[in-house]
Amino acid sequence: MSTATTSATTADRVRAIVVLVALPVTIAAAALGSGAFGGTEVQEGGDGAFAATATPLAPAGPAFSIWSVIYLGLAAYAIWQVLPRHQDEPRQRRMGWLALASLVLNAAWILASTSGLVALTVVIIVALLLSLIVIFVVLVRSRPATLVERVVVDGTFGLYLGWVCVATVANVAAWLADMGLRPAAFDVPASIMLVVVAAVGVALAVYGKGRIAPMLSIVWGVSWLAVGRATSEPESTVVAIVAVVVAVVVAAATVALRLRSRREHGLAT
Repeated sequence: MSTATTSATTADRVRAIVVLVALPVTIAAAALGSGAFGGTEVQEGGDGAFAATATPLAPAGPAFSIWSVIYLGLAAYAIWQVLPRHQDEPRQRRMGWLALASLVLNAAWILASTSGLVALTVVIIVALLLSLIVIFVVLVRSRPATLVERVVVDGTFGLYLGWVCVATVANVAAWLADMGLRPAAFDVPASIMLVVVAAVGVALAVYGKGRIAPMLSIVWGVSWLAVGRATSEPESTVVAIVAVVVAVVVAAATVALRLRSRREHGLAT
């Protein structure tokens, strides 16, 4: 939050403008990946490595509609952060360049996937995940000044982080499949990777004291993964059940930690 003793510097203004400019580039890349301009779609890249039926850890197609919400939030954030009264805020100074990095990495991932560079997509999505984790740490360590900031900044990047957690696991599975590692008995390895997602989801809930946004996108992603394994190839009742359990565990842990945090805050005040 800005104070009377601070004002936007040239670096603040440059950062804010560059983030704003990067947004339409990222959205254009997303449109390219959806096939809006013709050419290869993401799901066709890498000989279909990213298709909803390519691996046991690929969510069903409707799961990806969450990107519409995330991009809408990123658009709101890009406009919000460029406003003069927000440019010098300590939060934005700490996370602004990381937000830019997430936009650039997002676009780079789409270009790599549509070009069939599956191994490169793993490197990019891990870098994206790390940038979003650092942003999450910054946001948890400081409080939003307004409800608008809570929704536009914390909410958007929380959803973004949760979804990328699920997408990273799916991306690794796509890379392994592209490398020819397609075990006939995939139930156990897929279930283990889902347990990792659960552990990350609970860790985010613990550190964020029950922040809802990351939980929502994780639950969304693994729920659609469960639908995919229950209704389409490669079918697996085991993986579908594990995915449902992961969704329940992450949701329950987040709600419990949020309620505890509120009780503790109430007692402290």
